Amino acid sequence: MARYTGSTWKVSRRLGISLSGTGKELSKRPYAPGQHGPTQRKKISEYGLQLQEKQKLRFMYGVNERQFRRIFNDAGKMPGIHGENFMALLEARLDNVVYRLGLARTRRAARQLVNHGHITVNGKRVDIASYRLSPGDVIGVREKSRNLTAVKEAIEVNNFVPDFLTFDENKLEGTFTRLPERSELPAEITEQLIVEYYSR
Repeated sequence: MARYTGSTWKVSRRLGISLSGTGKELSKRPYAPGQHGPTQRKKISEYGLQLQEKQKLRFMYGVNERQFRRIFNDAGKMPGIHGENFMALLEARLDNVVYRLGLARTRRAARQLVNHGHITVNGKRVDIASYRLSPGDVIGVREKSRNLTAVKEAIEVNNFVPDFLTFDENKLEGTFTRLPERSELPAEITEQLIVEYYSR
């Protein structure tokens, strides 16, 4: 299944979460798209809830179904809680960490930075957005790419780097120090529903 490239605003409204991270999509019309607007009242089945939760997380990280499923299976092989491990592995993707370090304003923009070869891991150029980082990996911006307007603008507006990362603004370099804990992961996701969805 291909990655979704359409309007994230419609998806944000349908799923009830801000996929851009800005909250703008829901501030104007905080209800699902459709001709009946906010009066739509549908009772969602158990399966529907599980599917919706899976879609929320998949769209949030911009991952296609095959990759999503593979990460889910990998998480099941780790010690600990399956759903939490799954979300931690999604956070360990290179495009996500570039976004979390504040080098891009959205995950989509971070994915482009990686795909276009602007990002290094431990000093080597890596252009695979789904590249999984390990604790201790150092993420940087290539020398040639340091003056990119998009990177400069992103850094100006970013004022929060999560505790599982360190960032040196002068060097434009960050370290993935450890896998995140559940309290550092998106609170609006009920990962147990996703585990149930795939365990059917």
